[in-house]
Amino acid sequence: MKKAMIGLVAAAALGLGMGSASAADPVTLQLKWVTQAQFAGYYVAKDKGFYTDENLDVTIKPGGPDIAPEQVIAGGGADVIVDWMAAALSAREKGVPLVNIAQPYKKSGLLMICPKSTGITKEADFKGKTLGVWFFGNEYPFYAWMNKIGMPTEGGADGVTVIKQSFDVQPLIQKQADCISVMTYNELGQALDAGFKLDDLTVFNYTEMGNDMLEDGLYVLEDKLKDKAFFDKMTRFVKASMKGWDYAREHPEEAAQIVINNDDTGAQTLAHQQYMIKEVDKLTEGSNGVLDPAAFDRTAKMVLDQKIITKQPEGAWTHDVTDAAGFKQ
Repeated sequence: MKKAMIGLVAAAALGLGMGSASAADPVTLQLKWVTQAQFAGYYVAKDKGFYTDENLDVTIKPGGPDIAPEQVIAGGGADVIVDWMAAALSAREKGVPLVNIAQPYKKSGLLMICPKSTGITKEADFKGKTLGVWFFGNEYPFYAWMNKIGMPTEGGADGVTVIKQSFDVQPLIQKQADCISVMTYNELGQALDAGFKLDDLTVFNYTEMGNDMLEDGLYVLEDKLKDKAFFDKMTRFVKASMKGWDYAREHPEEAAQIVINNDDTGAQTLAHQQYMIKEVDKLTEGSNGVLDPAAFDRTAKMVLDQKIITKQPEGAWTHDVTDAAGFKQ
């Protein structure tokens, strides 16, 4: 009996040892905004077990209007964040050494829309008008655009008045602004649901105008990449995340439902997430996560021209992680 007990204890100890040896590596991802199909690839990767397949235990933290991903990662609250590049470059110069390790979004979804009843049909018509702009790092593309066309942003008859826009289309509905900022995959749909028709809107597309900056990239702290274990963990994370994005594009209806299943607030609707995922797919289509250096250079130049940063950023991106994950440009 004593020998049997010893054997059981030894077996249990061995089992515990094996369990701890194979425990999944924890990763915390901080999103730029709330749970929605903008981030479907990550939720799909978690739901379908793609992270588990890479021996990762991923926690996805939703963002919000009072959450700055740059501050979260600087404070140790995340291993990797989703961020717009202009905001990341600004944070880097201010002492948060963010590095882009992957770029799932190939295109920008940023637009500015104006009812044609305002008389705005071209950029010159902005003079004397009020434009709605998001802040918290989302204002950089707008100010770079205004700088490019030489449009003052301090108000007056020859410039524009900028209002701090809520993250919805209310300023347009309530006629607080002549034009507002929208994303193709979110607020544009809200505007259409509110009764606005595309034929009645003048749409300024940042990408088509050549004013687009890179959005929704994956960023980590530079010094962390020097740790081999962390680098390996991020390689597996990027590999599984891109698998999630591929699956979301191939199964948009399922991806939308997965997002809804992960929305603890209950604020999202399936119909809107279905709309959103189809629009997001257009921005991630053809992406394997590898950053296009030309797109980085364009973004960095716009940020420099606007004096958001004061010097050319060095070491702000790397292909090392996507290379290790098996992705090539």
